[in-house]
Amino acid sequence: MTQSGSTPKALGHIRVLDLSRVLAGPWCSQNLADLGADVIKIERPGSGDDTRAWGPPYAKDAAGQDTGEAAYYLSANRGKRSVTVDIASPEGQALVRELARHSDVVLENFKVGHLKRYGLDYDSLQAIKPDLVYCSITGFGQDGPYAHRAGYDFLIQGMGGLMSVTGERDDLPGGGPQKAGVALTDLMTGMYATIAVLAALTHRDRTGVGQYIDMALLDTQVAMLANVGSNYLNSGKAPKRWGNAHANIVPYQTFACLDGHIIVAAGNDGQYQKFVEAGGRPDLASDPRFATNPLRVQNRDVLVPLLAEMVATRRRDEWIAMLEAVGVPCGPINDVGEVFANEQVQARAMAVELPHPAAGKVTLVRNPMKMSATPATSGIAPPLLGQHTEEVLRDVLGKSGDEVKALRERGVV
Repeated sequence: MTQSGSTPKALGHIRVLDLSRVLAGPWCSQNLADLGADVIKIERPGSGDDTRAWGPPYAKDAAGQDTGEAAYYLSANRGKRSVTVDIASPEGQALVRELARHSDVVLENFKVGHLKRYGLDYDSLQAIKPDLVYCSITGFGQDGPYAHRAGYDFLIQGMGGLMSVTGERDDLPGGGPQKAGVALTDLMTGMYATIAVLAALTHRDRTGVGQYIDMALLDTQVAMLANVGSNYLNSGKAPKRWGNAHANIVPYQTFACLDGHIIVAAGNDGQYQKFVEAGGRPDLASDPRFATNPLRVQNRDVLVPLLAEMVATRRRDEWIAMLEAVGVPCGPINDVGEVFANEQVQARAMAVELPHPAAGKVTLVRNPMKMSATPATSGIAPPLLGQHTEEVLRDVLGKSGDEVKALRERGVV
């Protein structure tokens, strides 16, 4: 696959054979595609990646009618080439093995042991491609008592502790566990997988040795507990939910204004003093109960209602202007429409339009990695199902048009 334009691509020399679907795996392969890798997405003939049907909403054509391309699918499959192969058939398995032999990376998220039945597991492919980097993404990893279980983001958010610290305090109205509004565990697993693949490729380039990568959603969720996990390991006390407040910093939360909400993130004593002085309550700065952050944490149930009363007297934009002027971190709570209308988001060009064969064009979220020499971006829209089957089989495997036609007629591709 030739890279579009003359801009060099960091991974322009890498080919990825992507057997994954839904989100965690495709998120990893989309990162690799944005970095310039030739990503060949293997899909089931007739239906493809499950997320193709996860709509509405769908991309619309020039007449404003829905196409068959779900927005969910579009979010994670930019820059790839789609090839349909029936991997349950011996001929399809042989094609995938051939493609693996011409690839640097294989990425998959099947259940543990599933691909071994087809001769598409790491040991089978490493035998024909010794320096292969092979990354498996599962719910619970390749070993342990839960290895056989299917894992989904929502389940892992619960099992991995995220929902125990997300949601309003149990002693307040509306308290209880809450999942994150986006599939954070899937996305973070895709990000960790991206890092692992890049590290394995660097090791291969130095030594000529490939390797197997075992990524698990549960492992990722436990790792991304970060300071919350560390708090437990160093105190023996399970952290609890704090809603929009912070367990260790006060005030570091949302407040209701006259016309909406703001976030105030006063990370030190000086910022707290400027906050209350701007609000006309210097007495809250001099009060010995609130003089330091540990004291404010200890007395949060007394202080926070006083701060809430103070904030409620002014409009959101007035508060933001006042606090920005004195260097107190603050900001609005935007809906997604307001996010993409935000002048900073627009200045950073975080929405990008790409030409699309069915919709004419699609608007996607740009990759946030901004690199001066090898930009992380793709000018290729998420592919239609099987859009590149003939192209890839011809260019990578040397199949003729008649051979591809025969494979189609037998239902292999």
